Amino acid sequence: MFEEKKNKHLAKLKNQVAQYFSGEREEFELTLAPDGTIFQQKVWSELLKIPFGKTRTYKEQSISVGDVKAIRAVATANGANPIAIIIPCHRIIGSDGSLTGYAGGLWRKKWLLEFEANKKGNARQLSLLNAFNTSANE
Repeated sequence: MFEEKKNKHLAKLKNQVAQYFSGEREEFELTLAPDGTIFQQKVWSELLKIPFGKTRTYKEQSISVGDVKAIRAVATANGANPIAIIIPCHRIIGSDGSLTGYAGGLWRKKWLLEFEANKKGNARQLSLLNAFNTSANE
């Protein structure tokens, strides 16, 4: 018989994600160990340095990992991020300010960036969050 046990790490994650979406938390304090190549891990580590409410371009992200010519590789690593939102790949945008590439869908990326820019969700953002929760459960 399967018995559900409490997991302190999942409880901490659930609490911090709830705080993030309520506008009470800007940084996650979680022990992360995503599985990826050394390059992917470097890209994800740099993503964690982008402050809440700020963005960085793919070119800036490439420079931060030490290779301005690695834009496509950086974009691929961002797309392979296994812990979206916690590792904030949504904060990477095109050089022209466009929203490009987000595995969760560009409308979610837009919502996350607007949410962070405003620090607290307004009625429109809350309706988008409800839409996100509905589509995520389908």
